[in-house]
Amino acid sequence: QVQVVESGGGLVQPGGSLRLSCAASGSISSFYIMGWYRQAPGKQRELVASISTGGNMHYEDAVKGRFIISRDNAKNTMYLQMSSLKSEDTAVYYCNAHRLETGGNIGEYWGQGTQVTVSS
Repeated sequence: QVQVVESGGGLVQPGGSLRLSCAASGSISSFYIMGWYRQAPGKQRELVASISTGGNMHYEDAVKGRFIISRDNAKNTMYLQMSSLKSEDTAVYYCNAHRLETGGNIGEYWGQGTQVTVSS
């Protein structure tokens, strides 16, 4: 069973940057789509960015031009480079991945989350 673990969260001032990492215990090349979600207090979890095996990327409008998602299959790791951070980016950020399992089912994997706090 593959596990995914996030790291890189923390406290940063408005306008600052952070890079989140999502490391998998196995190969990520089988994950046809990977993404970052976030959940702020009192709000629903929302998709921030996603990336396919082919490198197609999608971003939520609120983070376009500020966040960059990438994946390194050789390191079994996905990243989220966050710049020009705003207070409204404060949330728990989760790694998510989907792959086709043996038997044809879709497997979905979630990390435990990493806190990002943007505050002066």
